[in-house]
Amino acid sequence: MPPGPVRAVVLLAHGGKSKSTAPAAPWQTPALRMYPFLLDLARAGRSGGLLAVQLRYRVRGYNGGDPVDDVRWALDRLAVHAAPVCLLGHSMGGRACLRAAGHPGVVAVAGLAPWLPPDEPVDQLAGRRVLLVHGRADRVTDPAGSRAFAVRARSVAARLTEVEIAGAGHAMLRRPQLWHALARSFCLAAVGLGEEDPRLTGPVDGDGIVQL
Repeated sequence: MPPGPVRAVVLLAHGGKSKSTAPAAPWQTPALRMYPFLLDLARAGRSGGLLAVQLRYRVRGYNGGDPVDDVRWALDRLAVHAAPVCLLGHSMGGRACLRAAGHPGVVAVAGLAPWLPPDEPVDQLAGRRVLLVHGRADRVTDPAGSRAFAVRARSVAARLTEVEIAGAGHAMLRRPQLWHALARSFCLAAVGLGEEDPRLTGPVDGDGIVQL
């Protein structure tokens, strides 16, 4: 918790499995993978009133949208702070956050190596700032899924930035400082607590993608 009033919130959602009804636990690898992002955001934003929290799912799988319901449940409870919320999700959590971004408290959403099958909805992103970051060496979730999603979402989002990181895979273990810097600056800027990394507004390629 910040030392004073909560002025902004970042809600983190980790990855999981496509199908599983096994209970989720905080020591499972997908959850552990997001703790460094949680701690980094908490340190960077605490003095400005940032509350950074990581969601614990009921079950490990996406199934028919279980983590989307969990994100919405958390957002309903975080609404007590009456503060702007940025969602930050990895893999399955990225899909869940993007789907839940229509919640009235959400001003921005970031998907790290998001799992984005064809025909994912985009209308819920209207008026939101969106960041998609994918490693070009990802063999778990397809960077092409992010590209296709971005093409459709750009028409409704307030602003959409798509980044591809050379040599990076799904686990975000290669070039970790870059993953953290992009996530931190986007989230803090979106909720009014920081400046955005200039690389997120830098040159793009012919497809509108920032290549780093």
